[in-house]
Amino acid sequence: MSYDTAVARMFALGHELAQTPSHKFDLEHMRILLKALEHPERKFPSVLIAGTNGKGSTAATLAAILQASKLKTGLYTSPHLVRINERVRIDGIPIPDDMFALIHDLVDRTAERLVSEGELPWHPSFFEMLTAISLEYFAREKVDIAVLEVGMGGRLDATNVVEPRVSVITDVSLDHQKYLGNTVAEIAREKAGIIRDSGTVVTLPQSPEANDVIGNSILERGAKAINAVPFIPPVSPGAPVTGFRVSPDPNVFRTRYSLSVMGEEISIESPLVGRHQLRNTALAVATAEELAKQGFARITPSSIEVGIRNTHWPGRFQVVPPNEKWPEIVFDVAHNPAGAWALRSALSSLYEDRRMVFVFGAMRDKAIAEMTEILFPLAENVVAAAADNPRSATAAEIRAAAARTATDVEESSSVENALERARELAGAGGLIVVTGSIYVVGEAMRFLGVRI
Repeated sequence: MSYDTAVARMFALGHELAQTPSHKFDLEHMRILLKALEHPERKFPSVLIAGTNGKGSTAATLAAILQASKLKTGLYTSPHLVRINERVRIDGIPIPDDMFALIHDLVDRTAERLVSEGELPWHPSFFEMLTAISLEYFAREKVDIAVLEVGMGGRLDATNVVEPRVSVITDVSLDHQKYLGNTVAEIAREKAGIIRDSGTVVTLPQSPEANDVIGNSILERGAKAINAVPFIPPVSPGAPVTGFRVSPDPNVFRTRYSLSVMGEEISIESPLVGRHQLRNTALAVATAEELAKQGFARITPSSIEVGIRNTHWPGRFQVVPPNEKWPEIVFDVAHNPAGAWALRSALSSLYEDRRMVFVFGAMRDKAIAEMTEILFPLAENVVAAAADNPRSATAAEIRAAAARTATDVEESSSVENALERARELAGAGGLIVVTGSIYVVGEAMRFLGVRI
């Protein structure tokens, strides 16, 4: 089977959040599939990360630390910006096309056999297939450890088949209510499903509703709780959102501060910008320190310092400097209200008094009106566009949702056309902000040839 055929078969399964109503989330189906594959998930240690916001940034930072520690490190994240291979990486390198096709063929044939024999009621979903492919790949390549980002929720997510050395829970807020519940407490309960009996969980204090659920889950399971607060630097009210320092290049921002880690003082320099990223970095550092205590002796204060500096997580407040054709552009996948607040904070701090034009698109099931009320007041103009995805809200729907913002919202027929229009509106000295959905950001980056 060719790579293109494998990818086409994957997407033919439908979007991971668009299964038919009869296809309920059921972890037992995933276990049956992995048993037939001879349990690849048992052949390497792992860290499992759940949360509403920040789990991808935390996963990318932790993976970079482990890689800097000379550990062969698998990283599984979702969704992707441009190519599906981005979701499955070893030491930062996406799974090769031929390997993806080879393992997909194995998993697909195994799934079809299980369905034909009545062991599975239906073919695994897009996300279940991709999770099985990633686990098989990591097992074949004999990774020293893998960092796995939960796709959605936690309790019934396909990634929750592993027995993690450490479970990590990032910030929890409202998102995916159709699947996870209508309150923060209900959603936190799903996230807490990754905590193991007598296991280890790293987290941070957050909303009272989430704290209550996560805390009770830790107590009920007799788990060891690690609070990452000691790794968050003190930031006084009104201090720059970058934390402490902007690098000499005016178009490249870095967060710099000092931390005491494993008894040593280290200098943190992270490319992930924003107050919220201080929390995500703290979770990664706390997890790395715990893994070192569990026997991963290659993890040192120095490797933590180097790993954070080398973290690469595209599309998260990624700044592209201006050139002869385009003004400065910020890409940020703020896909829910909490993400929108984080982006607003960063833009307000770093680009005060700058003319901003937004290119905005979102999935129809998101809190679009709330997101527009948070973000659009910062913009002189907004160009709305739908990504090439069946779940995308139309430009007209976005404009209607933004009616209360009093911001000028134009409709565009595509992300490419929206970018061209934003360039006209921003002028040479303006700033274009592309946000609202990872699919919009991905299409824009692909059109502009931005490195992923």
